[in-house]
Amino acid sequence: MTQTSSIPSKGQKIQRRPVHGVLLLDKPLGLSSNQALQKAKWLLRADKAGHTGTLDPLATGVLPLCFGAATKFSQIQLDADKTYEAVLLLGQKTTTADAEGDVIETRPVPEITPALLEALTARFTGSLAQIPPMYSALKKDGKALYEYARKGEEVEREARHVTIFKLNMALAQDSRAPAAIKIIVTCSKGTYIRTLGEDIGEAIGCGAHLGSLRRLETGGYTAQQCVTLPALEAMTEPEREACLLPAQSLVSAYPSVTLDADNAGRFLSGLRRRGEPGQWGADAPLVQVYGTEPPAFLGSAHVTADELIPQRLLSPIEVQDILQAARMRAERSIPHSAAAPTGVAAPSFQH
Repeated sequence: MTQTSSIPSKGQKIQRRPVHGVLLLDKPLGLSSNQALQKAKWLLRADKAGHTGTLDPLATGVLPLCFGAATKFSQIQLDADKTYEAVLLLGQKTTTADAEGDVIETRPVPEITPALLEALTARFTGSLAQIPPMYSALKKDGKALYEYARKGEEVEREARHVTIFKLNMALAQDSRAPAAIKIIVTCSKGTYIRTLGEDIGEAIGCGAHLGSLRRLETGGYTAQQCVTLPALEAMTEPEREACLLPAQSLVSAYPSVTLDADNAGRFLSGLRRRGEPGQWGADAPLVQVYGTEPPAFLGSAHVTADELIPQRLLSPIEVQDILQAARMRAERSIPHSAAAPTGVAAPSFQH
């Protein structure tokens, strides 16, 4: 029997429900991060959702969307290092520092030699001070900077210190400019690639703006793991649910602690757990915590002087919802590979 997608008809009121997990979306060109989030939230009929860092409408790529209990751990992704691929169009500056803006300056482009690219790579790798662009969501006196920019106003902005961990630069071909450079950059949170591109253009002496931008990786999630909105739309609802990674994938890089039933119940109620020397492992600013009866992710904590101190906890209802959803998926026996793109691991509620 052929399965058909389950998309509510236009104007149909949908019944929201608790959905828990992380959807790795390949954000399409032209949509804001919030628009992409709302579409995915609607397709999953989720009652609570949030994204983990804004991508401009011009940008595509990895946009982790958190649903339900996963929203409690989204800050970890907001703080994570990220990798982008961008094309810089040389010779023109625009109002927005990208291809969506109006051209405000045109200058001749010098010869772009391997030696110049090598020097630029060295100059823009490491700690940098960036002036945030006017077309950004940062706020000044309670208003987003882009609100001032749209009125033609420019306000003073403080420089932000960011780190470029790795930068690769190479000549590229693009019909929109006399010369172009492709960059792949791994950077700290808060880095504006538009500003980086503009600063590189100024260092060359010809000006530049972004012609394209794609996020390749954020906090361990990669573009190869992502699913597109058209693919989600073509799926049945159970197949969409099978694309969700568990909430604990947000903290999977950290050490884990497993509690017996008694300690798990007390931990979930917010109580610190005193352990034997080394029982919870070494002191750590963040650990992922699991119960055993039943096997379930309970939340995050930190370990100090053999005390396990709760940080972000799932509620007992959320734990029950997640376990019930796992049982329903097992009963449906939907192969995960039939729903999710290559690279997305099947949800697991154990560690």
